[in-house]
Amino acid sequence: MCGIAGIVGPGAHAGLCRDMVAAIGHRGPDARGDFFDGTAALGQARLSIIDLSTGDQPMANEDGTVWIVYNGEIYNYKELREDLVARGHRFATESDTEVLIHGYEEWGVNFLPKPDGIYAFAIWDQPRKRLVLARDYFGVKPLHYQTSGSTIRFGSEIKAVLADPSVPRSVDLQALHAFLNLRYIPGERTLVAGVKRLLPGHALVFENGRATTTRFFRLPPPRPEKRSEEECLEGIRHYLRRAVVKQLVADVPVGVYLSGGMDSSTLVAFMAEAGVNPIRTFSLGFNEPTDELSDARIVAERFGTEHHETTLSADPLQSFPKVTWFAEEPKENILQGYLLAGFARRSVKVVQGGLGGDEIFAGYAIDNFLYPARNIHRLVPGALSRGLLAPLSRLLYSAQAKTGAIAADEYRRGLQLLCAAGDPRRFYLILRNVWDHDTGAFSRFYGPVLQKAALAPVEDAFAPFFTPEAGDGLSQALWAEFHTKMVDDFLENEDRTSMANGLEVRVPFLDRDLVSFAMTIPPALLMKGNSTKYLFRKAMGGILPEHTLRKKKWGFTFNPYYQFQKDLKSTAERILTKKRVEERGWFNYGFLRKILDHPPHPRLRWHYFFLWLAMGLEIWAGQFLEGDMKNPKLALEDFTC
Repeated sequence: MCGIAGIVGPGAHAGLCRDMVAAIGHRGPDARGDFFDGTAALGQARLSIIDLSTGDQPMANEDGTVWIVYNGEIYNYKELREDLVARGHRFATESDTEVLIHGYEEWGVNFLPKPDGIYAFAIWDQPRKRLVLARDYFGVKPLHYQTSGSTIRFGSEIKAVLADPSVPRSVDLQALHAFLNLRYIPGERTLVAGVKRLLPGHALVFENGRATTTRFFRLPPPRPEKRSEEECLEGIRHYLRRAVVKQLVADVPVGVYLSGGMDSSTLVAFMAEAGVNPIRTFSLGFNEPTDELSDARIVAERFGTEHHETTLSADPLQSFPKVTWFAEEPKENILQGYLLAGFARRSVKVVQGGLGGDEIFAGYAIDNFLYPARNIHRLVPGALSRGLLAPLSRLLYSAQAKTGAIAADEYRRGLQLLCAAGDPRRFYLILRNVWDHDTGAFSRFYGPVLQKAALAPVEDAFAPFFTPEAGDGLSQALWAEFHTKMVDDFLENEDRTSMANGLEVRVPFLDRDLVSFAMTIPPALLMKGNSTKYLFRKAMGGILPEHTLRKKKWGFTFNPYYQFQKDLKSTAERILTKKRVEERGWFNYGFLRKILDHPPHPRLRWHYFFLWLAMGLEIWAGQFLEGDMKNPKLALEDFTC
């Protein structure tokens, strides 16, 4: 694992490349390297996991005509290496990196579907003056780029791109609008205008001053096969076992994030079955009623792990500017991941995490709404939903907003869910708290800058996933979650918070073979009787403790209601002053003031999240739009009045 960066075209030089790598040096504390040939500059900050002695980058082929910088792990690199050796290629190292170079030499971009792993890499083909960027199937590892004229810049993080002072820094208002609805940005946009993400399973070829993107991997929509329940249970166990063992490949110890829930506990169970000893497990508590430390201890004791636990500090917002700098988005669900990663890094360089299990096995709380609603969607004609229920939903919003009773928002959303019958996409987005279908909300929440912007509806980004080919309403939502929230929220969070601490996180539930198998499971088996993860729970029966199988799911996050009473309110008041908010023009200060002045209430969860985002965006703007990229402001006091 590491951080990669580079620039190709006019303006490229070695010093700039080193600055780009320095901006993401936290990703690779073990070594740095760079290459420059007058046209292309490539650089890397390395976290040594495989081939500790000879795997430094940039790395070249035998005659120095093809160069690579690479972030990730290729789990089948030994098999690919054997094939390439048989075809006449000579290797100078034992690293998985060199396999990518020779694979490109042998097959060109047709090589991209062959590696099985998590990766983002850049290959510079000197004879052809061609840059190839590629990102893994499901987007576990990030890659950003920006083009202007005949120059392209790329990096594992946006900071690397912005290290070039010629890159303009302004906010992408459409991305900002999506972020304020979803708390993440779906697709290729980022908060910085002009800086894009390379999408999962895509390659970008930059040649003759032009960038062309192609898709080399496409996961087919769910295609249920005629399988018995027993076949599905055996398949889940088989592919998960293989994924856990496959992702143990490393020349350093591999630990586990352990929450005490089913996903992370399964990783521990299959590690124990594979004979890993010791199994190092790491848990984080929140000092709140939903704390899961005791659940994690049950699993740790059952499998005899070397268990480590820590607790969120009493004032976590003190770390918020630093975490925002690393995450490059001001999210409320990143502090805990950042602190857990820093804690685990004291003992290991690599951990496995349980991300992906809820998406492929229907494990989220919203699935308890989506499951029964799937039959209602079949019964309500789309024309009725769009022609009568959607306008009624907008009327409900207007009526409730006029009362000014913000604690009633939760009840109003419940009624709007009923009005989304027959429209699975709208139903799902309301569950995810998207509000921009209520046109009156713009003037209520936004300041003049966003009110005047021509903003596309957030639901447009979800249209490709809510189609008959994706199955019923539950299957469509799971399909959408897999390609949007999982990639652009959870995986991005996991990468940023872990790599900020020089820690690699692997995700066995996103193993290519396991995901492909999961897409063939009949939806009627994923949940039964509105029980989330019914099939997965049954598959792990007799393997995990009964307590773990029966445990109620809690998200890996704090409760915003409690946080508002701790330090969210006082901190927001010091950052979101009337003068600042009105000068920025993004938010309606009156709405923010209403949240701050309202007595703490458990039904204001969404409002507290919105307040958190507004506060975080002021910090983010001070760092990424107006700040010194080489000397960022990282203390909370830098932003308070």
